[in-house]
Amino acid sequence: MQEIKIELTKNPKQKPQDESKLGFGKIFTDHMFVMNYDEGEGWHNPRIVPYGPIEMEPAAMCLHYGQSVFEGMKAYRTADDKILLFRPDKNMARLNVSNERLCIPLIDEEFGKYAIEKLVSVDRDWVPKAEGTSLYIRPFIIGIDPQVGVHPAKHLLFIVICSPVGAYYPEGLDPVKIYVEKNYVRAVKGGMGFTKTAGNYAASLKAQDEAEKQHYTQVLWLDGIERKYIEEVGTMNVFFQIDDEVVTPALQGSILSGITRMSSIEILKSWGMKVSERKISIDEVAKAAAEGRLKEAFGTGTAAVISPIGELKWGDDIMKINNGEIGPLSQKLYDTLTGIQWGKLPDTMNWTVEVK
Repeated sequence: MQEIKIELTKNPKQKPQDESKLGFGKIFTDHMFVMNYDEGEGWHNPRIVPYGPIEMEPAAMCLHYGQSVFEGMKAYRTADDKILLFRPDKNMARLNVSNERLCIPLIDEEFGKYAIEKLVSVDRDWVPKAEGTSLYIRPFIIGIDPQVGVHPAKHLLFIVICSPVGAYYPEGLDPVKIYVEKNYVRAVKGGMGFTKTAGNYAASLKAQDEAEKQHYTQVLWLDGIERKYIEEVGTMNVFFQIDDEVVTPALQGSILSGITRMSSIEILKSWGMKVSERKISIDEVAKAAAEGRLKEAFGTGTAAVISPIGELKWGDDIMKINNGEIGPLSQKLYDTLTGIQWGKLPDTMNWTVEVK
């Protein structure tokens, strides 16, 4: 395994004094991990350096053609002061899925995990202590060839930055209101919907802006062909409890294979619940809501973990779910996942990795 050079900052930043006001993704730690790729040499020169601006040419290809991928993961501080990562191997595997689709050279997954552990260890004092807080970790890769021409980059940077965070949504664990998008399309099978790449999120901004104007927190996307099958929320996978069945859209190439989604399915099945990964139309959800059979809806993702959905707006149809309150299943799933992540519950699944 390559040796990681470490250059510690000579000007450490002041850490947040009030961890109840961290917000999300606004404060960054003292250091970052950087590694170069050059054709013929491969990935090389791994290093941890002081957090700061990246110098690159105005013609850098990532700025013009969007050849970039990223991941999102967290480190958690336990009551006995250990630092835990949650399923980092799955994040590194998914990063390579995105790399393959974007013609980015694959990274060594074990080394990527090791580099993240090393960076978190260097900045471990930045992992917040307050209830519900964590250290958000953002690995990303960008093409930096100084050339205006569309082709796969031959020179790239793999960078990891970290940010102490609180709740992703202002509502915290209170149910969010979701706007069902009817006019725009984010992704289709054969495209890049299954990857974490910048373009997917740029494509969502117009609908997100409209949702916010109508006082909704996020957008629920429908499929790009028939415009009727549910796909995912802008920052989360989505689940519906209809009668005694928990339904989530199947992975068919246009939605992200979420790590929290995967973990939630495994936990729900371990409880003996019926979980179906299948097509589910907005009409089916609306019908279940009208008939009183839609018990709960919730989103899953690294940022929010579990986010209960209290209202869906589909055209003129406004569906109230569980009286706009968090349901028992969402609460139990949240308590279980965060219990494992913060070391409050036994990790019977062997999902956590301690940072030494």
